[in-house]
Amino acid sequence: MTKPHLFLIGGATKRMIQAFNQHFTLHSRRDIDDIDGFLAEMGDKITAVATNGHSGISAKYMNAFPNLQVISCYGVGYDAIDCAPAVARGIQISHTPDVLNIDVANHALLLLLAASRNLIAEDTHARSGQWASAGNLGLSTSITGKTVGIIGLGRIGLEIARKLAAFDCDVVYHNRRKRGDVVYKYYDDLTQMARDCWAVIAITPGGQATQHLVDADVINAIGPQGIFVNVARGSVVDQPALIAALTDGRLGFAALDVFAAEPEIPDALSALPNTILTSHIASATHETRTAMGDLMVENLLEFFATGSVKTPVPECAHLC
Repeated sequence: MTKPHLFLIGGATKRMIQAFNQHFTLHSRRDIDDIDGFLAEMGDKITAVATNGHSGISAKYMNAFPNLQVISCYGVGYDAIDCAPAVARGIQISHTPDVLNIDVANHALLLLLAASRNLIAEDTHARSGQWASAGNLGLSTSITGKTVGIIGLGRIGLEIARKLAAFDCDVVYHNRRKRGDVVYKYYDDLTQMARDCWAVIAITPGGQATQHLVDADVINAIGPQGIFVNVARGSVVDQPALIAALTDGRLGFAALDVFAAEPEIPDALSALPNTILTSHIASATHETRTAMGDLMVENLLEFFATGSVKTPVPECAHLC
């Protein structure tokens, strides 16, 4: 039986590559020098694409694959995939929700705790020998009993809220619409929520609908004693406004795992002492990345076995 032709955009683990080679005829973009020649010769044979939430799939590839049937995305975020033309063609798109909820939530709490206790500066101070000569840096802030706002109370947002309960935090949230299945206070006005919170955690999807959702007004509302944590997408935040507020003290602290033009981080942001920066690693544990890769492969296998992916993105749910 002829294996389906799979076009891989971006990297993949050895485990994923082994599965791809077992079940598909694999074509990795990274191994193709003459991409235009490849598309002309093989474009009509490609029926499946494996990609990730950062690379997505360009219009060039979409147009070059007239027989494309399924796109499997490695990651819960898929804003780099233009869903509308895919859906119009009946192409199913899957992603990898749920399997990364716990570790992304853990990382959000790690960033919040590290920011509140000034962990990076304290570590530097202890290592430098300044403790003996200059004494302690000063007091930090407990998160216990504080009001923490969550932007995007989806699967991961709910997991963050559950974990915050262990610290006796008062959780509130902002969504496109109010949920009927939670007891947390809902704000339809994000700026007002930020004004009422000590810390705000962003975990909303990226894309045009949330572009610069956290703007200068929201940042100013968090305030000079407040903390902003972003484990969503860099596009959710007006990054120049964030840098300006951190620089002049209108925002107290930012703990960021995502940035506007990854992997580039502006020098002006990197140089700020009131920040903690990580390189988009919230889901980067052996356990979670293995589960994500397995689900990505499962979606492809499920499609070619049954005609439907296992975990479709919302825009494609009606196709399954």
